[in-house]
Amino acid sequence: MNRSANQKMNIRKEEIYRVATRLFREKGYNATGMRDIALEVGVEAASLYNHIRSKSELLQQCCFRMAGDFSRQLEEQEQRNSALALEKLEAVLRFHIRAWINRLDEVLVATHEGKYLEEPWLTEFMQERRRYMKRIEHIIIQGMDHGHIRRAEPYPIMLTIMSTVRGIEFWHRKQQEVSATDLEDGLVDVIIRGLLPIPSYHRS
Repeated sequence: MNRSANQKMNIRKEEIYRVATRLFREKGYNATGMRDIALEVGVEAASLYNHIRSKSELLQQCCFRMAGDFSRQLEEQEQRNSALALEKLEAVLRFHIRAWINRLDEVLVATHEGKYLEEPWLTEFMQERRRYMKRIEHIIIQGMDHGHIRRAEPYPIMLTIMSTVRGIEFWHRKQQEVSATDLEDGLVDVIIRGLLPIPSYHRS
């Protein structure tokens, strides 16, 4: 297969992925069939199998693509040895916020439909999610140990951060009455300032 044909194949495969992800979000994974996806893409259902093996492959792709993106961003922050834990946490938080703003279909599918992954992918996905949360907790603990984050149980702090970001779904439903920039800065300000032991931290 020549380069041009490969590019066309990849473009069509990505189109199928985007359509499937949107339908999984709108209708739910179980209620979405291959014919639904094919109809939206504008091809015969049988033609989809030239690009993907199954509907479950599309769900797997979505969940692990998101997990990989989040993990790589977190790793970048973990490797910033000279940065304060609070600075790392802010960078991770902003990445989460932007994902919920710009990649809502993928984030919601990974969050709510990931439970329908087939084994062994379901177990691997859930383990990766738990490891990710533990890594965020570790950054929070580092901040506490260095006096940059107020002393408290790290797990509830991590849950509060994650649940606050999930509220962005309601921002989408209200037709974005607040700009994305104001939303991001506002959430970061509330969360980060709420973690300060003293009111002396200022974001650059």
